[in-house]
Amino acid sequence: MQTLTLTKPDDWHHHLRDGAALATTVPFAARSFGRAIAMPNLSPPVTTAALAVAYRERILAHLPPGSAFEPLMTLYLTDFTTRADVAAAADSGVVAACKLYPKGATTNSHGGVSDVAKIADALDEMEKRQLLLLVHGEATGDVDIFDREPTFLEDTFKPVARRYPNLRIVLEHASTKEAAAYILNGPPNVAATVTPQHLLFNRNDMLAGGLKPHLYCMPILKAEADRAAMAAAVTSGSPKFFLGTDSAPHEYLKKESACGCAGVFSAHAPLELYALAFERAGALDKLEGFASFHGPDFYGRPRSAETVALRREAWTVPAEYPFAEGRLVPLMHGEELPWKLDAPPAALPGPRCPAAKKPRT
Repeated sequence: MQTLTLTKPDDWHHHLRDGAALATTVPFAARSFGRAIAMPNLSPPVTTAALAVAYRERILAHLPPGSAFEPLMTLYLTDFTTRADVAAAADSGVVAACKLYPKGATTNSHGGVSDVAKIADALDEMEKRQLLLLVHGEATGDVDIFDREPTFLEDTFKPVARRYPNLRIVLEHASTKEAAAYILNGPPNVAATVTPQHLLFNRNDMLAGGLKPHLYCMPILKAEADRAAMAAAVTSGSPKFFLGTDSAPHEYLKKESACGCAGVFSAHAPLELYALAFERAGALDKLEGFASFHGPDFYGRPRSAETVALRREAWTVPAEYPFAEGRLVPLMHGEELPWKLDAPPAALPGPRCPAAKKPRT
């Protein structure tokens, strides 16, 4: 197969950031996707409909000429989110979902939810208004970092799914064999997004032979058994899994530091990365469903009428890209990818760090 034509995909989990960063992130997102869920964990976070509308306008101001890219907005849930907040978000016409960050779980989550019991009224209103609940599925507190997702599944996610059977819930960036099994066999109101890094890499790739900071993300990469289970679930064709890159840029000095930030930037080549994962699993025929159909179907939105084409052409991922006042190191920098959507923007000269370990076959 030399050309792979897909219905234009959407990204159901994307960090566009804000301010000067939008000049880099928005064109990258618009290059590959028709729509993208814009994460609300800004500083300050997007906690009201008015803030969501304003953030959307800032994103649209950075669209390339002629682009029809549509950002889908989200509301950041806190212990103090009310029914009225949810109703205003639903009435805004731009908010597609609300995001549950457990307090302290990831970047800018210090204002997140400390106990889901505190947002019971908000969840009830979301269920009535058909706003989706997007969940960063990790427990906090005294829980081993590699056990945070399974612990959250049992203690929080499953009880919420049972209590609100008509609330559509997405476990974002699913990363464990337990999550893969639960979503596959769970109730119809649950689904999951999966990132390219959780399909291509495991924790050995990040840690063995030296720490690779540009593979460090939350949820952290897991064991090979988890990666394999997630790849098998995603490439099975199940409609309960769909594309969500969790592309999360940080300026390189914030990654290559004594206390590096969690987040992998993959928006430079998301479809190319997923195509690599699906091809390695012998399941390229399942890529379009995962990338283009399952997400819109679960969200209750129309599939795209446009198409995109990937062609088999080897190319080397640039070492870095301009980003705000600094530089941004992408996933698989310096590595060769076999599929190409189109020519990526020119890189800044010179690699700054060793290439990431090649993904497992």
